Amino acid sequence: MVKVKICGLMRHQDVEAVNAARADFAGFVFAPSRHQVTLATALELRAHLNPDIPAVGVFVNESVTDILATYRAGAIDIAQLHGKGTPAEIARLQAAGLNVIQVFERQAIDTTSKADYLMVDSGKGSGQVLDWQPIPPLAQPLILAGGLTPTNVGRASRIVNPDIVDVSSGVETDQIKDPVKINAFIKNAREEVVL
Repeated sequence: MVKVKICGLMRHQDVEAVNAARADFAGFVFAPSRHQVTLATALELRAHLNPDIPAVGVFVNESVTDILATYRAGAIDIAQLHGKGTPAEIARLQAAGLNVIQVFERQAIDTTSKADYLMVDSGKGSGQVLDWQPIPPLAQPLILAGGLTPTNVGRASRIVNPDIVDVSSGVETDQIKDPVKINAFIKNAREEVVL
């Protein structure tokens, strides 16, 4: 069954919606963006997140030191790296106990990456729809992101066959997380995939 990551949580209501819908991962964005949260906000939200749902921190070209500080504060379980992410940096994060998602654009995916997960995105949370084409088997779980919505996630999953699908703005109404859309996205991601 495809797992689901709901990213860009900013409010207590977002966390409540993710808990109620039983998402598999929750994402807090620490990089500059519309969804950016501070460490203090992430810690407050994390305290209300179902402890069975791993929290993912989204970073763009952040230092290993700062990522580890966020992890050691208790805000995240997994680091999602956009931009740079050298093998040495990934190894340092993993040695400290963090799992790592390394993000690539589709044409630039690095099958030699030692990250725990590989994400294919259309580009740094742009919300643009990815070119859905089958991706050759990878050693790590594949995360599909990029313009997913409740109405297209089933089709995207059938074509690409990812292990995890990731959504942020695709489950929003007027730039606010919409519990109805979150529920529909998770239902369609899990139920429409032909195994």
